Amino acid sequence: MNEIATFFDMGGYAWYVWPSYAISAVVLVALVISSRRRLKLVERALESMEAKRPARPQRKAPAAHAEKEMS
Repeated sequence: MNEIATFFDMGGYAWYVWPSYAISAVVLVALVISSRRRLKLVERALESMEAKRPARPQRKAPAAHAEKEMS
């Protein structure tokens, strides 16, 4: 049990080490949450833009290309 306490004490630097880990973890979690929210926002904006755009006509395969596929 003493080894665990020594580990968590970090040689007397625990007051600097553990808050640094906590702050880093909070920043990383906030970054992930922010990125996911931004992604959802941009995806919704893109869907809206695509819905407003007129449909594009379908391209037909060239005859030479269609013959190669049938062989």
